[in-house]
Order: sequence, then C-alpha cells, then structure tokens
Amino acid sequence: MGERMTNVTDGLQNASNTMEALQNALGHIKMLRCSMNHVFESITNNLENSGGSAELMSSEEKERNSKLELNSNMQRVIANVRELEKLVMSLNAPMGPFTLGNTSLINQEVSTDKIPLYSRLIDSYKWLEKVHEYAGFAIPLLGQNPLKRTYYGVSSKRRKMMTTNTFNVQNLSIIDNTIMGINSSYKDMEIKLVRPLGSNSILCITLAKTLRAIIILKGWLIEWVIVRGLNEEMNNESNELDLWTESKYKIFQKVTDNANAAMLHFHVPIHPELSVRSYITWFHSYNTLFSHPCKKCGLHLVNHTPPTWRDLRSLEPFHEECKP
Repeated sequence: MGERMTNVTDGLQNASNTMEALQNALGHIKMLRCSMNHVFESITNNLENSGGSAELMSSEEKERNSKLELNSNMQRVIANVRELEKLVMSLNAPMGPFTLGNTSLINQEVSTDKIPLYSRLIDSYKWLEKVHEYAGFAIPLLGQNPLKRTYYGVSSKRRKMMTTNTFNVQNLSIIDNTIMGINSSYKDMEIKLVRPLGSNSILCITLAKTLRAIIILKGWLIEWVIVRGLNEEMNNESNELDLWTESKYKIFQKVTDNANAAMLHFHVPIHPELSVRSYITWFHSYNTLFSHPCKKCGLHLVNHTPPTWRDLRSLEPFHEECKP
C-alpha cells in the first residue's frame, strides 16, 4: 500500500514538474516573440528616421546608434532562444499518445442548421428510389420493343445509294449553263463565273448599285459567301480574288452573316440545282437594301442601320430587331 502511495506521489510530482516546465517554455516563447517584435520595430523606426533632413545628429551617428540598438535587440533574441532550447530539452517525451479528452469532439458540428446532412441524405435516398422505380418500368418496355441502331438487313446497294453525294458534278458545263440562265433572268444583277481553284466555281455578283458578293460553289454545294460594298476591291494585292477579307462596313458584315445563315436554309440534297436557284433568288432581294423600309416597323433606319434581313419565304425586308 505504501509503495502505491509513493508511486502516485511521484507521478503527481512529475506531472507538476512537467506542467511547470511547459509554463516556463510558453513564457519564454512569449518573450521571444516580444524581442523579435522589438527588432522589427527598431528596423522600421531607423528606416523612417533616415529620410528626415531636419535632424541634429549626423548620418554617421544615426547609423552607429541604429547598429547598437539592433545589436542589443538581437542579443536578447539569441538569449531567449537559448533559454527556450534548454527548457525544451528538459521536457520528457510522452510515453504514449496525448489524451485530448473532449477536445477531440470540437471539429464535429452536430447542428443541423449549419450542416444539413440529414436533409441531403433524404433527398438522395428519394432520388435513388425514383431511379430504381423508373428503371423497373423501362426494362419490360425495352424488352418488348428492341431497338436496332445498325444497318442489319439493309443491302450494300441501298447503303451505297444512301451515301451518294448529289452535289458533285462531273460535267461542269451543266453549272455554266444554269448560271448563264440565272444571269439572263435578272436585269439588275450581273453574275460572272470563274474557276481559279480548279473545278470549284466562284460566282462574282454585282447587285444593281447596292453591293458586290462572292459565292463559292463546290459542285452545287454553296460553301462560302462574302458581301462587300461597291467601292471595295474584290481582288487582293496580288490581283487575285480575295475570298476571306470581310467588308469594312458593318452593314455588309451583317448581310454576310445573314447570307451564310440562309445558305443552310436553302440546302436541298435531293435537288441541289434548285437550292442554288432559290438561294440566288433570295439574295437578289437585297437590291432594295437602301430603298425599302422595314416590313414591321415601317422605318428605313433603326440604330443607323437599314433592314439587313430578308425573309426566307416572302423576301420581305426586316431589321435585325424586327425580324420574326
């Protein structure tokens, strides 16, 4: 019994010594921080005072005093560090893990207002239940109606017919005759057909006294359209057709955008020649770009811009803000 009491007494004494050593170490840490703060304050004050011109002391005296002050502060820091090292070395390392007690529960937030974990779990559970229910309904329906997404049962001849490109033209004279017929049907529009890129055709269009345009055809397929003003050059510095430089006028830039959008509307794979005829008919409606008012608002200009959109069926003019 006496030995147990002695062990308990020794344990309590060791614990008290350890706590006292910890308190001393924490106190020296505070002293170390204060001494470092003094070092930084002295450096800051010396830098601020070095810029003054109305001081009594000379620059050499100031430098000497600042060095002495910095040296004394650094000596305090070194002394505090040595004392702290001695106290840390005197501490005994713990034999096992630290027992934090209830402090280990600090990071566990149990308030449902701050972390709505329960409500999120309920929503996830309901969502999974609905997915499981809908999957159960879908399985018998898919089993009754099997989907075939491949070409099983389709002959190779039919597949070849489906992939035939109707826009390619072997005899280019067909395109020449068609474009000549379209050109002769309009008195205020001139169309010149050139082929500087081989078999691909380029239509250079001058529409009344309104605009110029370049339409690039690959067979019967319209690939690119660009619109410029009458006073803008269609050739580049090397005297070749400029197929990519956009107009410097915002009106013709907008007409170019609308013309390229209409190119997709008039795309007819079954009747490619008809798609070109319909597109040029629609494009011819821009001969009234600066003369006809908007069909909806009745104004010629909105935001200093004429009606740059033409209806794809009725060919009526509309402003960008008024188009249906």
